[in-house]
Amino acid sequence: MKEGIHPSYEGTTIKCACGFEITTRSTRKAIKVEICSNCHPFYTGKMKFVDTAGRVERFRRKYGNKS
Repeated sequence: MKEGIHPSYEGTTIKCACGFEITTRSTRKAIKVEICSNCHPFYTGKMKFVDTAGRVERFRRKYGNKS
């Protein structure tokens, strides 16, 4: 490896919107995420819709109950 061209690899904290924190190593000082394995519906078994810019509502209007 060449000297002086690589970023420093230091300890960092990943913070989720739910409040869960993970300590790991990265080239970034701090990382913020919206969904982690502690609050993701796939891992928790809870059904929760994460609506980004009204996409869930638009899907429901387009393909909703047509019985």
